[in-house]
Amino acid sequence: MKLLLDENLSRRLVERLADLFPGTIHVAAAGLLQSPDTTIWEYAKMSDFTIVSANADFYELATSFGPPPK
Repeated sequence: MKLLLDENLSRRLVERLADLFPGTIHVAAAGLLQSPDTTIWEYAKMSDFTIVSANADFYELATSFGPPPK
């Protein structure tokens, strides 16, 4: 499973999670800093990522658009 870390999480987590979740990236590495949540959602869906965030915005997207990318 690949993780896509939202901008509210430290970029240093990518290194720390590399052994457990290879392919994990931060939204900054994907060029998605300050992007709308819907853009991050679509990127994760198209690129087979699981979104990891510390805010409830993605929960609201899940209730509006159905299950999240993972």
